Amino acid sequence: MTSHAIPLIGRPGGPLTGRVRIPGDKSMSHRALILGGLAVGRTTIRGLLEGDDVRSTGAAMVALGARVERHEDGIWTVDGVGIGGLAEPDRVLDLGNAGTGVRLLMGLVASHPITSFFTGDASLTKRPMARVTRPLELMGAQFITRAGNLLPLAVIGAAAPISIEYRLPVASAQVKSAVLLAGLNTPGRTIVIEPVPTRDHSERMLRHFGADVAVEAIEGGGRRIVLQGQPELVPAALDLPGDPSSAAFPLVAALLSEGSDLVLENIGLNPLRTGLIETLLEMGASIEVLDPRLSGDEPVGDLRIRASRLTGITVPAERAPSMIDEYPILAVAAACATGRTVMHGLDELKVKESDRLAAVATGLAACGVSVEIDGSTLTVEGWGNKPPGGGRIAARLDHRIAMAFLVMGIVARAPVEIDDGATIETSFPNFAALMRGLGAVIEPAP
Repeated sequence: MTSHAIPLIGRPGGPLTGRVRIPGDKSMSHRALILGGLAVGRTTIRGLLEGDDVRSTGAAMVALGARVERHEDGIWTVDGVGIGGLAEPDRVLDLGNAGTGVRLLMGLVASHPITSFFTGDASLTKRPMARVTRPLELMGAQFITRAGNLLPLAVIGAAAPISIEYRLPVASAQVKSAVLLAGLNTPGRTIVIEPVPTRDHSERMLRHFGADVAVEAIEGGGRRIVLQGQPELVPAALDLPGDPSSAAFPLVAALLSEGSDLVLENIGLNPLRTGLIETLLEMGASIEVLDPRLSGDEPVGDLRIRASRLTGITVPAERAPSMIDEYPILAVAAACATGRTVMHGLDELKVKESDRLAAVATGLAACGVSVEIDGSTLTVEGWGNKPPGGGRIAARLDHRIAMAFLVMGIVARAPVEIDDGATIETSFPNFAALMRGLGAVIEPAP
């Protein structure tokens, strides 16, 4: 990961136009490397996100015995070791900023009779791990952590893992996936019950690799996921779509820049990831899905975005799991909308790469936007046009805060500066260059 700060500034400019492909889906990229490492044979991956987070997961899989290679044509291959075949790593697994990577890998190794040590960067070592360690302890794994269940930590994998039925106390695709990955090397059926559906890339991709995964709806709108343990995963050919969470930034910038007409190609449209699009459409956005299609088990399409005048709305709490990473950029859209936008159910934002709820509120206020936090509810008073801008924002080692406030600088009356854009590389390599190619103005801060 880049170690020195890179201050950037977003400036007001003209419309965003053209066609562009967004980097591959981060959630799916982590899972592709992990499951490819568990298959027997060679998996090929097109469209893998080549950001720092995913590279950290790839390096961890190499330390666990898989062979991971990038080829000159941009295709990645993973030669797997088979379920139960992981090697005990001879070094600490440093996941950098990758919260998804570390939690999924903790699940993976928890049911293998090996000891693994995990750490991360200054942001990741502040993020809570108890939500993952609790169910994995029920399966027989042991953990040695810092006070507060923080990284660095050691995972002592179970020699005889126990299948469990586990109800998620909070909606979390990472915890669900960690338990399912642990279930792969566990005899019997591992069952996860989620009261609110979360992104289901793990379930879809597990099936794509040959695992037996059944999903059924339960009363109240949740889901019951049943995994049959100890399958033999078969290698897969994957073509990963563009990440909808990354697409959110040029999408909102185009909506809020007069005269914009932009097409984002090959975007993942998994229905459990489209909460932001649904919300923006309710606010009056012009977003059209072109050529909807399936890629593997995942729905994808091209998005045509045209500049729009937005109106504030109330976003219900139950939508949060389908757009949890998009609230920072939604808040920027809300600042430009006419009227008040109220976003409920944002507790999860407090334990992301930063306390995103506080970071968003502080950043908006610095840009002249009236904002209020009440528990897990964020209220933004829209300007009905361009907000003042002009703030200098602490990105807090959080790539989504950094990109959201660069977009604020593009759509506000005055430029907005962020103190460090280096962390953007974790999820969206070459973000500034891509935005400049569409007509936005993002440049090094003077």
